[in-house]
Amino acid sequence: LLPALIFSDIGPVLSLTGAIGGGCIAYIGPGLVYLGVNGEDFLNSVLGRLERWRGTKTVNSGGGGGVTEEDLPVDGDASLEIDASTSIDAYERIVSGSKPLWYYLGFFPIWCAIANRGATHLKKKTDAAFAMTGVSAESAPGDRSLLLPPPTKRDYSIAMFFVCFGVVSAIAGVMSNLYVQWNNLDEVDYGDGN
Repeated sequence: LLPALIFSDIGPVLSLTGAIGGGCIAYIGPGLVYLGVNGEDFLNSVLGRLERWRGTKTVNSGGGGGVTEEDLPVDGDASLEIDASTSIDAYERIVSGSKPLWYYLGFFPIWCAIANRGATHLKKKTDAAFAMTGVSAESAPGDRSLLLPPPTKRDYSIAMFFVCFGVVSAIAGVMSNLYVQWNNLDEVDYGDGN
């Protein structure tokens, strides 16, 4: 009621709201949710690509590469496996080392931060849900063959495209609305005096 009393025409307000809200709901939101829900897999994928790049960089720079005597364990249980699914460790390893140019040109600092935040919060929520119900992820009932396959690089590319396209569409919508308002193009002159 208050905007109707203040403004004689709320068309510009609605068009700006539609431009921003439409881009967020249709493109930015789904892309961010997909990266957040699959954040752990995304971080491990990026870490794998970075580790391959860092490995070839070390070998090409004459750093010796490969495994040295100091890298090998002295003693311990050889049957233990390293849990590669810890996204927080993956995120720390991603941000701590050197990175190639494609990492920055592809906005991967932003994508990795989104994925890390999503993976961290999703883990907290699932841990809390399992603690409340007393059921662990391993002992949960159901057929494991019905689980979805892991996301692919193409899936991540589509999610990142959706976010970028949504940002561009929201900016274009706002800019076109501002252009119309500044140039008074929204006023229609019918020329017949009506």
